[in-house]
Amino acid sequence: MYIYNTVNRMGKQNGSCCWFVKAAKWIPVIFILTIVLWSYYAYVVQLCFYTVDNYVQKAFYLFFYHILFLLFLWSYWQTVFTDLIEIPYKFKIPDAEMEKFHQAGTEEAQKQILERFAQGLPVTNRTIKGVIRFCEKCQLIKPDRAHHCSICSTCVLKMDHHCPWVNNCVGFHNYKFFMLFLAYALLYCIFITATSLQYLIRFWKGELDGMGRFHLLFLFFVALMFAVSLTSLFSYHCYLVLHNRSTLEAFTPPMFRTGKDKDGFSLGKYNNFQEVFGDNRKLWFLPIFTSLGNGVAYPVRAQHQGTSNTYDSMGSTRNRRRSGKHFLHIFLVNLCTSFFTEPFSFSYYLFYTEFQSNKVTYIYLLHECMQVLILFMLLINSILKANVIFKNFIELLLTLRVT
Repeated sequence: MYIYNTVNRMGKQNGSCCWFVKAAKWIPVIFILTIVLWSYYAYVVQLCFYTVDNYVQKAFYLFFYHILFLLFLWSYWQTVFTDLIEIPYKFKIPDAEMEKFHQAGTEEAQKQILERFAQGLPVTNRTIKGVIRFCEKCQLIKPDRAHHCSICSTCVLKMDHHCPWVNNCVGFHNYKFFMLFLAYALLYCIFITATSLQYLIRFWKGELDGMGRFHLLFLFFVALMFAVSLTSLFSYHCYLVLHNRSTLEAFTPPMFRTGKDKDGFSLGKYNNFQEVFGDNRKLWFLPIFTSLGNGVAYPVRAQHQGTSNTYDSMGSTRNRRRSGKHFLHIFLVNLCTSFFTEPFSFSYYLFYTEFQSNKVTYIYLLHECMQVLILFMLLINSILKANVIFKNFIELLLTLRVT
């Protein structure tokens, strides 16, 4: 998504490009919807109407397929179009205070201004140096678990990552929808893969005629490819939900006055699950907002409760630094995990909101090209070499069937 970020910066610099930037951000969403609509045609028309002969089996396939299809689209819609929740005004530093802040001659004077303003705010998180989390771009004290997104140009409550595939930040406002979107997308792909397998076997045996058989072939491989990717991504986010962590917190544990604590917000697996999905079990599996809390204040473990709202010094989104060792760790871990989790989303956020340097830009461009190369190599191999890959598998199935 290097081009995606480039046009985003161009739009900020040139107002006439604003419409182009907004349109470009919808390309990944349009791509996903195109794949989904084609899969609907391939499954409903080519498989169920033209290929399946048994009417009971056909009705069974269509009934459960449409349930998963509607739940998947509903969850995706909610993830894409749910607006960010605005950070309460009490966290925003007034213009008069910001003027005093910029006119202050020393960092100590700036610290005093922030300390006076932040008294009484429900803030327990600190920077890695143990100082106040302050966003100079938004001119506000960051609430716990909030981070600044340079794509959305605002601070996002309980930010998990910015996802180009939904053209939205994933955070407190839509994390439940995102989880359901992953779950129903995975079930959707598994259902298609499982129900189309027998017809794929008939295709290789030469029992299916017509151009529709190629739709079934591609449908099976595309569904299988997405199922593999979604399995790892959904499993990872289930782990995060049960431990009450965001993706960012998994890589950089939240800092409290007592130090780093990766489980600082964990209240037990069931309570952690309820914090995202709510306490109404009837609504757990529907993309309706039921998350607990207001996105600003979160219950913390006992050792972090009752902390004072005084701060040692000032931290800034703009002035954040990362060591070379930390950067290398993030790069290697992300390279190994992002292809089978969510390419071009979490990595995109990390490299363009946390580091923002020319050196990192070139390294990230190399990282992105490697992901694209691997993706196309696997896709082409799965299509062109499908006959070789599945020949022995089908022969084995036929042998077992005979015996």
